[in-house]
Amino acid sequence: MLLTSQDFPVIATTCQNSSVGKLLPNALYIHRSALSSLAPIVQAYERQARVIDDIQHATLIKFSTERAKISYLFYPDFDTHPHPALVLSIVVDVESAQVNYWDYGDSDNPPILHRKDAFVTPDYPEYEQFEHLTQLEAALGLLDNSRFIGTRLEWEARLKRYRLAFEGHSLVCLLPLECSDTLPIAIERHKAAIVRKSLSRPVRLAWEAELFEPDTSFFDYGCGYGGDIERIAEKGFAALGWDPYYHADAVKISADIVNLGYIINVVEDLAERREALVQAWELTCRVLIVAAQVLIDDRDRGIVAYGDGIITRRNTFQKYYEQEELKTYIEQVLGVEAMAAGLGIYFVFRQENQAQAFRASRYRSRLSSPKIQVSLRRFEDYAELLQPLMQFVTERGRLPIKDELKNEAELKQELRTFNRAFELILQVSDRQDWDKITEKRRDDLLLYLALSRFSQRPTSRHLSPTVRQDIKTLFGSYQYACLLADNLLYRLQELKTIAQVCQDSPVGKRLKNSLLVHVSALATLAPLLRLYEGCASRVIGRMEDANVIQLSWRHPKISYLYYRDFDTQPHPSLETKMEVYLGDIRVKYHDFTADDNPPILHEKEALVAPDYPHYDKFAKLTQQEKAWGLLDNYPAIAQRSGWLQCLEEHCAQLQGHRLQWRKDADPYTIKLLKSRIQAKKNE
Repeated sequence: MLLTSQDFPVIATTCQNSSVGKLLPNALYIHRSALSSLAPIVQAYERQARVIDDIQHATLIKFSTERAKISYLFYPDFDTHPHPALVLSIVVDVESAQVNYWDYGDSDNPPILHRKDAFVTPDYPEYEQFEHLTQLEAALGLLDNSRFIGTRLEWEARLKRYRLAFEGHSLVCLLPLECSDTLPIAIERHKAAIVRKSLSRPVRLAWEAELFEPDTSFFDYGCGYGGDIERIAEKGFAALGWDPYYHADAVKISADIVNLGYIINVVEDLAERREALVQAWELTCRVLIVAAQVLIDDRDRGIVAYGDGIITRRNTFQKYYEQEELKTYIEQVLGVEAMAAGLGIYFVFRQENQAQAFRASRYRSRLSSPKIQVSLRRFEDYAELLQPLMQFVTERGRLPIKDELKNEAELKQELRTFNRAFELILQVSDRQDWDKITEKRRDDLLLYLALSRFSQRPTSRHLSPTVRQDIKTLFGSYQYACLLADNLLYRLQELKTIAQVCQDSPVGKRLKNSLLVHVSALATLAPLLRLYEGCASRVIGRMEDANVIQLSWRHPKISYLYYRDFDTQPHPSLETKMEVYLGDIRVKYHDFTADDNPPILHEKEALVAPDYPHYDKFAKLTQQEKAWGLLDNYPAIAQRSGWLQCLEEHCAQLQGHRLQWRKDADPYTIKLLKSRIQAKKNE
């Protein structure tokens, strides 16, 4: 059936409400690959316009929302050129079938495209590359006043003003590197320094990672006002620092831990930047902390491009790295592997065995010793003496060997051997609980060995003596453990396998294409899922404050979410979210703090393990909400406004983690609702 002029208003309205394509006031533009995503009536309308064979190779289709006309636009370099030029436009009058040609092939100033990601769907092969370029250009202000950049000459003029050009889909500066010591404006690096009242993120992460051992010395290279030095000294450690502006007379001395925090991103000269990294490494005895700005947050408007970074309104230089780019830069300059501690923060260890011990510790589950279940006088007599042994087995999943236990001499004097001492422990606790600990430690080691394959898996001699003994005891040999780890890594290649393991997981909340789990329950997941998450955290660490992790099986993606007041709020709001795309380690950051209608969380008990402190409280609330019918329509209550409306419609209010009838609600309405709840119980 042919569509007529009477159908056009419906078609125009459908186009204006399309969820795919680039919508302008008078037209909808869409890539040919996305046609199948349009509403059926629009697809039929477009098929009716195909009156000649020439249009089958058109790149974009433009649906006019003012007249019954469709334009077929030809951009032959759409995939390869960051801003392709229009070479041909074929306009079809859908009612009369009249066709007009517009040839731009010989034009010196043809129309060009921007924001290519808007024309395609997210599953388009080049979508992520297009989207990244759009975000970068928008952040630099290149797309402001877009009506003045629609043709090639206008766009080239803007690029010239910004001293920018393209290499593929990457922006580069036209300023030659040899001119970098002659700046167009004075760069005031010292203005980038921050007055700190608490530890900076890099040093705080080193502290939380327990890198500060007794008698550890600390040196802050480029210390600014010296906030980190003061905080570390207050904790009882020897702490000094140097800064070219604020502490220029200080002596640069070696230290166990050296911090190079947000220095290499404020140095505009490439040689000086490299020198700062090398000098900081030369001062490092044990571990170097390197931190730099990375590309996740939007940049301020009104900035200009310079070198491989930007100059801010305060005349400070900022080099923004991609996460993988930062890791690669550190490793190329120092020739040593950099280990992610957080977004834009890396630890570089002086000794390989120290690096491997740290890496292994990151994937070790936090476990508690099994409870004492039986009262036994002989055990009670030695309880204090046996406590270090119980703690060791809990930490390592095995019995210690000679010289691994601090109170070894005292223990052996009373009980002769570790085996006999542990037999006494087994008499008062459940052997199966200890077996579970051993199995969990095997899983931890497999995770560590599997992830080490992404860099350069260490040889056995590069492992710390403790980790080497763990592997020998729990697997028999290093070779066998590596074989099991590789098999686990091989299973990770199939998203279908990940989907099945997620769907079978006893812990976590299953969504349509992903699994949500609280960070406290991560260690309880199947080894394959822990490995899946580890593929993200090995490069970026985990987002600070994140308390929920989302494992997607539609795309290879791990997301870190922060819900403020997870324990105290019955339905906490999502504040921040960081998505890590594992294909190219691209990071997207979302901030919902200013959102009046943020996503909220339901069924919190599904995200945690049954031994979580508030599990019972969470579960009782969910049971009550299900009984009242509040959770029957999840799409409607996914955000705060929908949830509040649902509560109002059900005359309900929350008092902590308990539902109550609203005191101002109509009594008859409450009576009907109670009747409905009772009928639901009787079903």
